[in-house]
Amino acid sequence: MIKLLIVDDHPIVHQGIRQILADTSDIAVGDDAVNGVEAIAKGRAGMCDVIVLDLSMPGSDGLDTLKQLRLERPGLPILVLSMHPEDQFALRAIRAGASGYLTKDSAPEQLVTAIRRVVAGAHYVSPWLAERLAREVATGAKAPHEQLSDREYQVMLKIASGRTTKAIAAELGLSPKTVSTYRLRLSQKMALTSDAELTAYVFRNRLLD
Repeated sequence: MIKLLIVDDHPIVHQGIRQILADTSDIAVGDDAVNGVEAIAKGRAGMCDVIVLDLSMPGSDGLDTLKQLRLERPGLPILVLSMHPEDQFALRAIRAGASGYLTKDSAPEQLVTAIRRVVAGAHYVSPWLAERLAREVATGAKAPHEQLSDREYQVMLKIASGRTTKAIAAELGLSPKTVSTYRLRLSQKMALTSDAELTAYVFRNRLLD
């Protein structure tokens, strides 16, 4: 029996996954976590065979949680189940060590298939994501925003969504000075001279829902 750890702060997601898996004979939910701290602790305990991880949780960052889990349990399959479309976070999740990436609007049978696939040692990615990964390997070419660090990318999206430096600092658990440093670095990397240019880039490339 495959034992699953669900990491998501929404009870309805936990309930939905349990209902989906109720019809399977080989997968069962073994435990739940609602944030990154719980996920790391329970992943470290080694009581699960696979983790289904959300990227957006209050008080913790999904990508940071993913990286820490990968360090502590390098052989543990981690399937990201996110509200974010693939073109926003899928590449970053795979680079951070995810075994697969699904959006929350995927069909229930896709989740079952993805869990079985990553537990078997394979990756689960869509044709779109597979093509992007192959293109990156073949050409080494990256879009400007893909050259940003994960934290710079997060700050960029929050700036584009209209957050102030103070608000971004509070949401990410950083100081305003650190946020300003990230803002300067990402602007330099992307050759953007204003928040208006940054926001236009984000929406032109569909990086926000």
